[in-house]
This record gives sequence, structure tokens and C-alpha cells, in this order.
Amino acid sequence: MSKYIGDKKFYKMLLGIAIPIMVQNGITNFVAMLDNIMIGMVGTEQMSGVAVVNQLMFVFNVSMFGMLSGAGIFGAQFFGSGNEEGFRNTFRFKLISCMLLTAVGILVLVWKGDMLISLYLHDSSESGMVEATLSYGMGYLRIMLIGLVPWTFAQIYAGTLREMGETIAPMRAGVAAVLTNTVLNYILIFGKFGAPRLGVNGAAIATVISRFVECGVVMIWTHQRADRFVFVRGAYRTLKVPGALARKILIKGSPLMANEILWSVGMASLSQCYSTYGLEVVAGINISSTISNVCNVIWMAMGNAIAIIIGQLLGAGKMEEAKDTDRKLIFFSVASCFVVGAVLVALAFVFPKIYNTSDEVRKLATQFILVAACFMPFQAFLHAAYFTIRSGGKTVITFFFDGGFMWLCALPVAFVLSRFSGLSILPTYILCQSVDLIKCVVGYILVKKGIWLQNLVQDERIAAG
Repeated sequence: MSKYIGDKKFYKMLLGIAIPIMVQNGITNFVAMLDNIMIGMVGTEQMSGVAVVNQLMFVFNVSMFGMLSGAGIFGAQFFGSGNEEGFRNTFRFKLISCMLLTAVGILVLVWKGDMLISLYLHDSSESGMVEATLSYGMGYLRIMLIGLVPWTFAQIYAGTLREMGETIAPMRAGVAAVLTNTVLNYILIFGKFGAPRLGVNGAAIATVISRFVECGVVMIWTHQRADRFVFVRGAYRTLKVPGALARKILIKGSPLMANEILWSVGMASLSQCYSTYGLEVVAGINISSTISNVCNVIWMAMGNAIAIIIGQLLGAGKMEEAKDTDRKLIFFSVASCFVVGAVLVALAFVFPKIYNTSDEVRKLATQFILVAACFMPFQAFLHAAYFTIRSGGKTVITFFFDGGFMWLCALPVAFVLSRFSGLSILPTYILCQSVDLIKCVVGYILVKKGIWLQNLVQDERIAAG
């Protein structure tokens, strides 16, 4: 077992990197859970309408993450080499590309928002439930669109600061945002302290205000320290980006951007397949996802830790150490999720009771949570394998491993089972989750073969020489 378990120094190093990430993600997901519970206390239709809109927002958010990640590869390299103008131009590229993506997202959601929400709404046993859910969803969406621009700017600045090694400021801005969101949700959803009782619309207003807070905190803090963060000096004097740099970012980052977009759209499509079983299923999955996301911060943080630790070892040319360390990191991630999964099993019988919804929705939510708990160790392995392969710069392989698998395997299975099999939702859900076992085998082979053992920095020096 020694090949899978590290010493005290190893775990001290690992937890020093992973815990801050877990804390930040944990706060965000915990507050999101509280928000979801508050909306769920209002009613099932309100909760389902918000859940569907958030699924659409999820596609936009992950697409933005892919756009920023592609440019971020170059931003980190420019900063490391001390090239201030190159770093500033990368920041400008983010501004242009991300604002274009935001404009497209707003246009699509304004033009086809009702149609996209309706894809998730199917006949229910309760008359008028579909119409009410659509109405709540559209009201929530119209307000949420206002917050896309400040959210985009916040992500651009936060991502750029992280590339410089500044992680505390984005975390503070994020904490300020989630605290603002939580307090205003309580006041505006339920009409406390003399405020009007706005329900779903109150939740949207609270979220939009929190995004302006996050944007304001991170931007003002950065510009006040222009002597330290020199990329903001003259950043807005022109938005011109050298054509050669723009082409390089698009070529190198395209597989990563395409993967995030395809994967997020695939996840939304997977949810749409489940939604064909009725709004009770939509509500049940929403409750399950809410508590699962809080528990998932463990393996999500481990993925980021793997990217940092293994990336540093590969850059230093320590291939054997990288291989040994990666094996121990993956083992720790999977093992920890057996413990977290057991906690999730216990919560499955308690958490759904918090919501003001039907017994059928609570029963479905409990079943979905139990399934999620059982598959958590497998998800931990997949996440770790993805970041291992990506740490070596194998973005094309990660594209097929992640987004490609979703569209070629997982989604077709969900589509066929949900529309032609005649199976009820639970066996369909279990079978769809089981498809990832194939992906685990593929991931194990790719990691075992060591195709990710590549020193990108060394290769670039050779190419430049």
C-alpha cells in the first residue's frame, strides 16, 4: 500500500493546496444550498422554474470558464516570463472574447428563453403546474440577465489575478458576494424587515446585486493597486490585440473551450432527458444536486490540486516523481469520497424533508441522492484522471475524454432510455450514471500509460531554439 499512501510531508503539502480551494468552493456551494432551500420553502413550481433557468445559466458559466482557461494558459506564461505587454494583451483578449460571448448569451436567452425553459417542462399530474413553472422561470431569467455583465467582468479580473498568484482577493470578493446574496435572499424572498415578499423574483434580484458587489470589489481593489498589477495600466486605452497572439490563443485554447462548451451543453441535455419524466423529477434532481454539490467540493478541489502539483513536477522534469505523486493523489481523492459518500447516504433520508414539496418529490430526491453517493468515488477518479491528463497539455485527448464521451456515449444512452425504453426514472438514472464506468476504464488506461508525462516548458524552449 506504500505506493498509494504518502508520508506526513506529502499530506501537509496536499492539504495546504486543497483546503483553501475546498473552503472557497464549499462556501459558495453551501450558500447556493441555502438559497435553494429558501426558494424550495416557497413551493415546487418556484423551485423547478429556478432550477431550469440555473441549468441554462450553467451552460453559459462553464462556456465562460472554457474561454478564460484557453487565454489563461498564455496569461500565466507571459506573467512567468515577465512580459507585461503580452500579459496585458491577453487580458484585452479576455475582455473582447468574453464580452462577445456574454452578448451572444444574452441575445439567445432573450430571444429563445421561453422555448429553452419549455424543453424541461412536461405534463404533470397537477393541472397548471407547467404554466406556473414557466412563468416563474421567465420572471427569474429576465432579472438574472442583468447580472451577466458584472459577473463576466468579475471572472475576467479574478482569473487574471490568479494567473499572477493572487488568490486571496478573488476569494474575498466571492465571499462578499455570497454573503450579500444570502442576506438579501432572506429579506426579499420572504419579505423580512419591511421589504416586499418577492419570492422567486427576490432571489433573482439578490443574485444580481451580489454580482455587482463581487465585480465592484475585485475591480476597485485591483485598480487601486495598479503599481502592483501593472496589466491594468492603459488596459482600456485600446482593445487591439496582436493578430498573431489572438490566433495562438484560439488555436491552443480551442480544444479546451470546445470541451467546456460541449460538456456543459451535454449536461443540460442530459437533464432535459430526465425532465421528460415530469416536473416532479426536475424538482427531485434539483434537491439531490443541491446537497451533492456541497459534498462534491472534496473531489473537485482534489482535481485542482492535481493540476497544480503534477503540473509543477512535470515542468521541473521530475517524471517518475510526478507519476508516483499522481497515483497517491488519485488514491486519496477516491478514498476520501467513500467517507463523504457515506455521509451523503445518511443525509439522503433527512435533507429532502426540509423542502415544501410533495412526498413524491421527496422520495425521488432521496433515491437520486443515494445513487449520487454510490457513484461519488467513481466521479472522484474521473475528475482526477481528467486533470492528470490535462496537466500534461493533452487538451485534444481531454476533449474526447470529457466532452466527446458525453456526446458519443452518455447522452445517446439517456436519450434512448428516456424516450423509447419504457423504464421508470430511477433505473434510467442509474443506467445513465453507470455509463461513466466505461469512462473510468478509459481514464485508468490513459493515466496508467503515462501519455500525460510531458514537459511543456522544455518542449517550447526547444521549439523556440
